Amino acid sequence: MSVLRKLFISVIGVALWLSTGVAKAEDVHSYARLNQVSTPHLELTLDIDFANRKLQGHATYILQRHDDSTQVYMDTSHLTIKRTELWVNEQWQPTKFTLGDVHPSLGSELIIDIGSVAKKVRVHYETVPSASGLQWLTPEQTAGKKHPFMFSQSQPIHARSWIPIQDTPALRLTYNATVTTPKGLLAVMSADNSLSDNRDGEYKFSMPQAIPPYLIAIAAGDLAIKSISENVAVFAEQYILDDAAWEFADTPRMIEVTEAMYGPYRWDRYDLLILPPSFPFGGMENPRLSFITPTVVSGDRSLINLIAHELAHSWSGNLVTNASWRDLWINEGFTSYVENRIMEALFGKERAQMEFALGYQDLLDNLERLEPKDTVLNIQLGTRHPDDVFSQVPYVKGQLFLAYLEDKFGRDVFDKFLRKYFDDFAFQSISTAQFKIYLQRELLAQKPNVVSMDKINEWLHEPGLPADAPKPTSDAFAKVEQQTQRWLKGAQLQTKQWTTHEWLHFINNLPLDISAENMARLDREFGLTEIQNSEIAHAWLKLSIVKKYEPARDRLRNYLLTIGRNKLVSPLYRELAKTADNLKWAREVYEQAKPGYHPLTQTVNEALLYPEH
Repeated sequence: MSVLRKLFISVIGVALWLSTGVAKAEDVHSYARLNQVSTPHLELTLDIDFANRKLQGHATYILQRHDDSTQVYMDTSHLTIKRTELWVNEQWQPTKFTLGDVHPSLGSELIIDIGSVAKKVRVHYETVPSASGLQWLTPEQTAGKKHPFMFSQSQPIHARSWIPIQDTPALRLTYNATVTTPKGLLAVMSADNSLSDNRDGEYKFSMPQAIPPYLIAIAAGDLAIKSISENVAVFAEQYILDDAAWEFADTPRMIEVTEAMYGPYRWDRYDLLILPPSFPFGGMENPRLSFITPTVVSGDRSLINLIAHELAHSWSGNLVTNASWRDLWINEGFTSYVENRIMEALFGKERAQMEFALGYQDLLDNLERLEPKDTVLNIQLGTRHPDDVFSQVPYVKGQLFLAYLEDKFGRDVFDKFLRKYFDDFAFQSISTAQFKIYLQRELLAQKPNVVSMDKINEWLHEPGLPADAPKPTSDAFAKVEQQTQRWLKGAQLQTKQWTTHEWLHFINNLPLDISAENMARLDREFGLTEIQNSEIAHAWLKLSIVKKYEPARDRLRNYLLTIGRNKLVSPLYRELAKTADNLKWAREVYEQAKPGYHPLTQTVNEALLYPEH
């Protein structure tokens, strides 16, 4: 879009969108030409074929024409397109399509002839077993051992691997779906899931709120259901159902405090699906049904900030969405900020500050490791795969940016700005350029000489952190550091009141020259090698690799074999890859673990372990 066009749009307020709700932003990661023909509604019919590890069916789209184009452009990735049809004269008629060459990041362009009068287009297709947005688990890879499991992960551009679609967050669409499975399995989607335990093998779904394509999600398996409140329930395999319902019992309160700060929850229900350990992320904010890793079911509710994060996306990300993956910080920076505000409202300033400080430490680690160009919020991606931008930069640097604005303008003023932002852009997708126009008008101009646009541009377009960026600290962590110094001199640690966050700070900040005797002493006194808290275990195992603490090696192997959350496994593989002996060992473990890893986890860790490929 031209600069003049953007300026013209800004004059008429926040109506930055076409009447269809399509953001006027270019997305180099999609073949879609939304300014010609867009697809505001999808009717999806799918059969889940576990035996052949594929989905097959058809996707039907309403066509919304914005000019006289006679073709619609869509995204696919390794889909088998069987035929395409148009709805003309109240009947389906065959039409021609062209499938382009495979691009390593973008997949293949699907061009369908739609003539000048058709109102709908239908694509008959099936997926391949290796679809990047799906994972298929055998019964043996589940907890129950009796039934298979399948789940999707569409963000950022993996929806095109299981649906032919205009796979750009600039598009918003509603959808209905009919899904068939083998009897006895329960299918769920990012839609209006029934709480009935009827498992007849056919399920119908509706998502009446317009969402970007990456939020279309599906899963099927031997799921049970337990309600937490009137509008919150947990879906999970039976083994973890009661534990998860207890762990996440504060979710209804989280909704209440977020509504009080930032306006109404607009998605009706907020349910949680606890996935198998192979799920590659902590959570995925699929509307109405967040997908959650079992690694946060810790038994002490110490890791539920992840639930606060996924819930926060119901305002920042799902409601107001980044228009392209260059703008990921608009989703994740806002969400990390809102997450921390939720945790502060429910559990107090100290806990929220500890979590903020831990995130800041992770960001500093990322800033040391990443190339400067990848530490920019409004990142220049080119056609690199958008998976490449998922570091702590859009999350925590984005959060720091908003915390900086809160500090400069005051919490009351900034909260009013955020609430208005969520209202004004509800169910729309925006770019960083559009955000800057809005920020200038609604905040900076209202309080002149507080923050300059030059400073805003430094935050958004320059690498690293500004010199005056917030530096989150925690009084609780300062006390941990004092204890650490005494312990290194032989004193006992007083850990009875420590939370997970204090343990993480302690382990992550131990001196790298810590003696083997002190490693063994810690392990003997606190059982860190066998600890079941996945985050503490991760920190300990990473330190054990650095210190060549061999008593932890068997647990490290088991950890890598049983957990697929990329945040927890890739730093361990990265550390192992630093020495020849550890790299050889890590490759052996990885090849054993690989069948249970999600395709996204495989891609990330193979780049670490086999860089020559």
